[in-house]
Amino acid sequence: MPQEIAANFISATAQVLDGLLWFYLWLVIAAVIVSWVNADPRNPIVRFLYATTEPVLYQIRRRLRFVVMGGLDFSPLLLMLFVQFLRSFVVQSLFDVARRIRFG
Repeated sequence: MPQEIAANFISATAQVLDGLLWFYLWLVIAAVIVSWVNADPRNPIVRFLYATTEPVLYQIRRRLRFVVMGGLDFSPLLLMLFVQFLRSFVVQSLFDVARRIRFG
């Protein structure tokens, strides 16, 4: 019985994490699109997108100077790849742990 509870908890954690990462991936995509169309920076949606993505993108740009080349900023692409890696590796590993607990 306690093993089932632990397996359910880990599985639920994996599902929530996967959903949050999926949502953040779409926020990054939306922020990229908004940056292409020069949307009004006072718009609450634009400010929300900027506030949720720019701190991470700034850290990527600051630590990996090569992501900005020839006027092109590749930091959103790198962030999307990292989020996808987290979804594929961390979330799947949590599901695997839950499966091993559940089925021995």
